[in-house]
This record gives sequence, C-alpha cells and structure tokens, in this order.
Amino acid sequence: MRFQSNYDLFPSIHVETDKTVYARAGWDAIGRELMDAVRFRGAEKTVLCVDCYHGVWEQETLERLRALLRPGAVFRAGDAQISREKALEMLRFNITDDRVFGVMSHHRLADFFVPEKTDAMRRAIDEARGLVLVFGVGAAYLCRPDILVYADMARWEIQLRFRSGRLANWLDDNYREDVLRKYKRAFFIDWRVLDRHKRELFSRVDYVLDTNDETCPKLMTGGAFRRGLDTAVTRPFRLKPYFDPGVWGGQWMKEKFGLPDAKNYAWSFDCVPEENSLLLEVGGILMEIPAIDLVFYHPKELLGDKTHARFGAEFPIRFDLLDTMGGGNLSLQVHPLTEYIQDRFGMHYTQDESYYLLDAGENARVYLGCKTGTDRETLRRALEESQTTGHFDAERFVNAIPACRHDHFLIPGGTIHCSGKDCMVLEISATPYIFTFKLWDWGRLGLDGRPRPIHIEHGMNSAQLDRDTDWVMNNLVNRVETIRSDDHVTEERTGLHEREFIETRRHWFDAPVTHHTRDNLNVLNLVEGREALVESPTGAFTPFCVHYAETFIVPAAVGTYTIRPLRNGKSPGMATIKAFVRV
Repeated sequence: MRFQSNYDLFPSIHVETDKTVYARAGWDAIGRELMDAVRFRGAEKTVLCVDCYHGVWEQETLERLRALLRPGAVFRAGDAQISREKALEMLRFNITDDRVFGVMSHHRLADFFVPEKTDAMRRAIDEARGLVLVFGVGAAYLCRPDILVYADMARWEIQLRFRSGRLANWLDDNYREDVLRKYKRAFFIDWRVLDRHKRELFSRVDYVLDTNDETCPKLMTGGAFRRGLDTAVTRPFRLKPYFDPGVWGGQWMKEKFGLPDAKNYAWSFDCVPEENSLLLEVGGILMEIPAIDLVFYHPKELLGDKTHARFGAEFPIRFDLLDTMGGGNLSLQVHPLTEYIQDRFGMHYTQDESYYLLDAGENARVYLGCKTGTDRETLRRALEESQTTGHFDAERFVNAIPACRHDHFLIPGGTIHCSGKDCMVLEISATPYIFTFKLWDWGRLGLDGRPRPIHIEHGMNSAQLDRDTDWVMNNLVNRVETIRSDDHVTEERTGLHEREFIETRRHWFDAPVTHHTRDNLNVLNLVEGREALVESPTGAFTPFCVHYAETFIVPAAVGTYTIRPLRNGKSPGMATIKAFVRV
C-alpha cells in the first residue's frame, strides 16, 4: 500500500487531574508552586531538595531557583563528590580504551561521594535555618528532604547535548571529547549509577521537573508522575519517537512521516525505552520523562510475571526503523554470542534480531550469513586488508538475498548481516542496545568526518561461519507457518529463530482480531493499512488509534484486547507484526 502516513510524532498518555495531580509550565509558575508548598508546611525550616539526573543544565537551573525562591542557604551536591581524577581512576576498568565499548558499572551513588565531605555537608544542612536548598546530582543522598523535586532528563536530549559540546560526562570536563566516547561512558557508567539512585526516589518524590526544553520548563506533582505511570500499564501506548541521520540514511521516513527537511534520516527509535521518552499530558501540559521510568516503577505489570522474573526491570524487546531507501548499505556487522557479551561486557543476553521489510526498492537485498565454503582466515585477512586498501568484496563472502515488502529475515547473534540500500526495515531485536561489531563500512567516513569504528577482532570472535548459504535459506529467510486462517483473519508465525527468545506473529485481517497478552509484554507495529483501533472488550481502556508503521506497546496487565480496521473509503486488508518473549 502506498500512501502518506498519518504517523503521530508526539503520542501522549492523558493523565486525569485533581487537587494533587497537576502540572505547571514556565519558571514563574514553578517558583510560585514551590513557594506555596514551602508555605503550606508552615515550618520554621524547610529542606527543599532538587535532585538531578546528569544532563540537566545545573548552573542555569540553580540560578533560576535561587532567584525565584531566595533560599537562606544553598548546598551543591557536587561539592561533596569525588574529584575528576579519582573518578577516572575508579572507573578505568569500565571506561576502557575502546571508542565504543566499555564494561557495565555496578557502582552505587555513594561510591562517588567523599565520606568526610558528605558528613560535613549533612551537618551543615542540619544546622541551617529557614529555606534550605540542596541541589544537584545525588542531592537526596545528602539530606532528609521536606520537599523532594527530581529533575529528570530524556536520554535523547542528553545525546544532543553531548553533540553540542556543551555537556561533559558526569564528574568530568570532557566537553570536546569524541561524542561516541561520551555516549559510551554515559551508557556503561553514568546512567547505570543514576538509574539505581532515582529508582529509590519514585515513591516519595513530591515533584518532577522537566527541563528537556530549556525554553519552557515544566513541573508536575509526584502524584501526577505516579498516576501517569499507573495509567500507562493499563492500556496500549506509544513512546515518543526520535529520528537521526546517518551516512547510509534514506528518504522514506522523511516523505512518509512528514519529518523536518534534512539530508536523510537513517534511524527511527520508537520502542527503545532505555532511550525513548514517555509523554504525559497533564491538564494540557505535555510532560516528558524517560520511558525507562515506567519499566522501573511497574516492571511486573508491564512485562508480565515470567518475563520480569527472567529479565528484571529491563525491557527486553526493541523495535526501530532503518531507512536506506535512496541511501546506502548499512555497515556489514555481527552481534556477539551470549557467552561473549557476558564475558567481555557484563551483559547477560545478546542482541538477537530480525529485519522485517516495510518497503523495498526494485533491486533491494539483505546481506545474511556466509557463502558456503568461506574460510575464516581468508575472510579475516580480507577484512584487515580492507582497512588500508579501502576495498572489500562483500559478495565474495556474504550471501546477498533479494528482499521484498513483508519479507522477514532472522538474525540470531553470531550471524554476519546488514541491510542493503533501498530497504525500509522494521528491526525487531533483543535490547542490549549498542553491541554491534562492524566488519566493513564500505569505505565511508561518519557524519563527523571520521572513520566509523570497526571491530574486526570482536566480530571474528563472534561470527558463526557455519551459517552458510543453505543453512541461511532454510533457517533464516521467511520461515512462515500459518497458525490459523478464515475469511477475515490469517495468523502466521514468522520467527524468530530457535536460538532467539523473541516470538513474532503476523496477523492479516479485514475484521476485528482478538489478542491476549497472556501475562506477557506485547509489542506491535501496523505493517499494512492506514490506521486501526485497539480496544478493550470490557471497556477497560479508552480506544487507542494506531497508524501505519507506528510501534505500540501493550502491557502484560492489559489482558484481552482487539485490533479493528479503520477504513477511509476503500481499503485492502491490514497487517500487524507482534513480538513477545517466549516463556
């Protein structure tokens, strides 16, 4: 089907308001709200704690709060933290010398505070009088707040601030460092430590401060924050998508989704809770919070009991879009086997994945698996030589398989692969995020003008060369099995491979289809048709409209739901692809 999509770029969850559930916008309104909270206590002393996620513009935010609140004493959490040199020494093993990969940190927030300075600051806070403002990353570790504000920050906004050169890593001054290295340190260290800390605050936070848009800060009550998360796990919802250019990026998303003009768009991340945001509409004010907050706050209701038992508070399924329509090939790459990612990087599962073709050009193809007879040392030598010669004959070693709309290619870890040009890929994968070993990048430079990182050693340690031509065609290409079929609905099993923990089902339909989460997280995308309505047979949630190419999440707690076609005039059949964890 060829049409202009009505893709929603700002999906939100409506939060019912009352006397304790509301939001304010703008610094003046935020200042009045906080001062009202102070006066309401009617106490001689109030400790107002504003704890921050790293990435908040701390100096600017503190200056605003000082001017609005005029506190009698101000304490900055950073004054009790360890030095940059001490942090680098402590984190050397986790940071590594690699440009992309580190080792997962298991540090706690307390490890980054100097005990003597912490004790002294706590005594000073206890002795202060009047309105006492304790501010910064980890501020709640230093005091017993009377009013607790948490200034959260979206991961995508943090990445943009890294790129701007205005933001360094936590406890560092590496403003001008390579963006990939800054992201690596945030991913492996900063975010791990600060997530552990903020999870402890969710149940007692009085306000959440949103400064993702520095021109329009917003504040919602802790009640609004918690009600928003409570609401999310009772109904289908979408995350706020974000889009990024790349050296191989295409034009399909820009055209179909009505995106701002840019040279290209390579990626759309629309279901990666580690990095996407969740938008809560509170009294007409749109609050942006990291979607990972929902995973932390309601893991069992969102994931289901068995999936939660297996993965903990971690969202194990990732949907994103890869656009090479009018662009170029992705890098030739491989993901690690489970034992390799555990041993080298401290992750407990790997990035198995698949490519589902939303669209494809006339000569589109997917590179997948090795050609029969490929010799490991010959392949390694050719890859190493390509780093100096700038040439690698990919089709000598790797199968190039023609690709059409609705084809499904399965890619268990250890399988060499990449999408070719003129493909619009819905990538369905497990979620270790960044563990892609590039073997060959077609001789290109990145958008920053630097060679993109190549990891031949990691890649060759992971590549399974016995996944040859026959094995790939028999095991990884369009393994479609019809589960049921009648005049209006056909359900098909389309994968994934037996080595992968994700199951996918495709439904073709021109009448309502009944689904059941069976206490298991469901992630879906409308891969055919303009729009459909997701409904509860019992009216448990407000009907939810989804549009072509949109990914949506159905929490395990939802139970039974239906998907009904919405037709505008004449419309052919529709299709969804659904993923869930095999349990």
